[in-house]
Amino acid sequence: MSILNWCFNQKRGLKLIEPNTNLAEAYLKKSEEAIETMSEISNKGWKISTAYYAMYFSLYSILQKIGVKSEIHKCTILFAQSYLTDYFTDEELTFLEQAMEQRIENQYYTNPQINNEFYLKVINQIPKFFVKCKSIIHRITEQDITNIRDIIKKNNISQKSN
Repeated sequence: MSILNWCFNQKRGLKLIEPNTNLAEAYLKKSEEAIETMSEISNKGWKISTAYYAMYFSLYSILQKIGVKSEIHKCTILFAQSYLTDYFTDEELTFLEQAMEQRIENQYYTNPQINNEFYLKVINQIPKFFVKCKSIIHRITEQDITNIRDIIKKNNISQKSN
């Protein structure tokens, strides 16, 4: 079973739900709040964690617009790497994955190594990533959403009944 199938079969993993523009906008708002908070933080570790969440909430807003729920961050990113390649470059999605790994390092270990070059890149990329996600939310069409959902169903990726 592929890891994406695994994600669709986890209780808190990927689930098809009704597309929800209101939730998409709410997650964009959460992202904006994280960006604002990030600017007030001086600690590099917390700044990276907050920056990651700003990016994650931006991406998650797109999933809500499409009608996909996920409570496992790795699964959310895998979904984007599999189904949102028309909207994001490999570099952007790899960068998000690296930010997630650095966030985990910062939150769960007492002496994280923070690469200054990566730190500066994270801080500089957040606003661009947010604007890109917001743009996608506003330009993705109902047909695009239907196509993505049909591909998921065609690939026989479906959640088990809970």
